[in-house]
Amino acid sequence: MPESETSRIDSGTDSGVDSGFECVLRAWQAHEAELLGFLAHHASEADAAQDLLQEVFVKALRQGRGFCTLDNPRAWLFQVARNALIDAGRLRRPSVELPDDLAAPPAEERAPVDELDACIARNLPFLGEQDRDIVQRCDLEGQTVRSYADATGLSLPAAKARLLRARKRLRDALVERCGVRFDPDGSVCCHAGPDGA
Repeated sequence: MPESETSRIDSGTDSGVDSGFECVLRAWQAHEAELLGFLAHHASEADAAQDLLQEVFVKALRQGRGFCTLDNPRAWLFQVARNALIDAGRLRRPSVELPDDLAAPPAEERAPVDELDACIARNLPFLGEQDRDIVQRCDLEGQTVRSYADATGLSLPAAKARLLRARKRLRDALVERCGVRFDPDGSVCCHAGPDGA
């Protein structure tokens, strides 16, 4: 085909119908083998290359008459093919099975502080309403102190002070009712258990 015919494909068909299908078909016949080779070289599998090739053809058909006005249909087809490869690569997530030594530790190996959940739940009702509310919302539900302050009409320093006082009272209750003990650095080392035994 002369260069002028391949660089700009007529918008009409031999029968004079201006649907766009004929110019897409002519471009496809001219470049299908080259596109398939390109996709097969870059795709992970031969079947994937065929699927991507069909995707490119469908996108060309969707352009309809707009495809016929392209200055360089071949370049457009290859750009769509490159984009299809990129999209397919994004969808293909590599999965690697983790070795057994990276599995979560068994329940009996939980850190002492992680075992306090039952004790905390049992002692929250003994706190005053304000202490219980701020500990529940900021420490257990993850609300920021700033948003707690905004929601309750407190200043940020007042909310921080309230949270510190509430944490101290909860700590005292955990020591008294659950036998919680601390290391010299202040970390929980052990406790008697949820029943205080």
